[in-house]
Amino acid sequence: MSMSRRMLLKGASAVTLATGTFGLSALAQTATTAPAAQVPPILFVHGNGDHAALWITTLWRMESNGLARDRMLAINFTDPLARSDDAVAQPNRSSTEDQRRELGAAIKELLRRTGASRIALVGNSRGGYSIRNYIRNGGGADVSHAVLCGVPNHGVFDWDDMPGSEFNGRGPFLRGLNEGDSEVTPGTAFLTLRSDGIDKFAQPDGRFVGKPGTPTGITSDGPALKGATNLVLGAVDHRETAFHPRAFREIYKFIAGREPSRIAIAPEAEVRLSGLVTGTLGGVPTNRPVAGASVDVYRVLPETGERIGGPVHSSQTGADGRWGPAQVDPAWHLEIVLTSPGSTTTHLYRSPFPRSSDIVHLRAARPLGPADAAAGAVVILSRPRGYFGLPRDVVLLDGKEPADVKSGVPTDSISTLRLPAAEAGRAVVAQFNEERIVARAWPASENRIAVVELTY
Repeated sequence: MSMSRRMLLKGASAVTLATGTFGLSALAQTATTAPAAQVPPILFVHGNGDHAALWITTLWRMESNGLARDRMLAINFTDPLARSDDAVAQPNRSSTEDQRRELGAAIKELLRRTGASRIALVGNSRGGYSIRNYIRNGGGADVSHAVLCGVPNHGVFDWDDMPGSEFNGRGPFLRGLNEGDSEVTPGTAFLTLRSDGIDKFAQPDGRFVGKPGTPTGITSDGPALKGATNLVLGAVDHRETAFHPRAFREIYKFIAGREPSRIAIAPEAEVRLSGLVTGTLGGVPTNRPVAGASVDVYRVLPETGERIGGPVHSSQTGADGRWGPAQVDPAWHLEIVLTSPGSTTTHLYRSPFPRSSDIVHLRAARPLGPADAAAGAVVILSRPRGYFGLPRDVVLLDGKEPADVKSGVPTDSISTLRLPAAEAGRAVVAQFNEERIVARAWPASENRIAVVELTY
């Protein structure tokens, strides 16, 4: 059920006056107002195949509203990609139990670090599964609020085949989470955020899961839960249900019990950046640390992508895979060069970082493949915190709308430009709505790829 703002506020007042607490499973659960000092610590949980760095802008917005950096944590699951069958081991992939166990350890660490009695959890996509699994199976006493963003709570599909997939609404995992009159656990306040029809994992047709024309049994209401406060954000895509400014407003409001004082990110005078270098093993993206990787950070001209002098930071990772810290100006456009053993040398071009972060995680670009054989340079445009929606968004790469980005329901977060050898070394302009980044096209013959990584 979708709720209007007036209905939500009226219902929240009624629940608070009648019970003074969260809880009646027949009613939508709401968060109570708390002073800044009483806002619980928050743990952010990423989705399938992702990593903690996707929460950077959310963390910055939280900090800009007065939440202390040390009262927030973003988990980095070791093996973030799900198994094909949850009960059958696969190299470098995780089960639902693996995720529940790792999330539990992170929760205990944040409780220990902050001295709090309970924390709030915010998850995107698969990350919401581990949150629900933890709370339902004995962890509810640790969790005051659970915010589930674009989580396929009733599955990506509801089929008799693929019964072992955790994304199957008929499978044992989701049946276990959803059984009963209420689909939430009493004592924890639940909020679900969902798209108004353009979440690629909440579609009635199976074309987005490889079966065009086959009904999935799932609709755009799939992320909603009986007993939770369920909100429709509008025309946001699957990832934007967590990382869009509209999502931030609802996340903050639900946990803090009041509107945020600002949505925009407040810049810091000095910015320090650090993070992990992680690897792809056997073609599977992981968050396992990579030792012996070199990271060089350059300041570049915003109009041409050319370097301004030598590196402002250089470091090499140890066994823990950590790089940095690099001190930069919040107005600088940056090129971050990652040289990892056995991997493509990756030149990442980024917009200015307005605030510090210790989760600027880096992973080498994919290997150059047969499709790149005739290319003199390869430039990849990447949007980690959302998908490219056409005609919703302005998406331009080297002055053209990318041919490899499909229109309609947003499904693509990557676009690839291949240039002839004669054009290697020149500037390439990438534009996504109001974010503009200029990269240099590095020679593919030197096993190099340029990646334009969007922040928004």
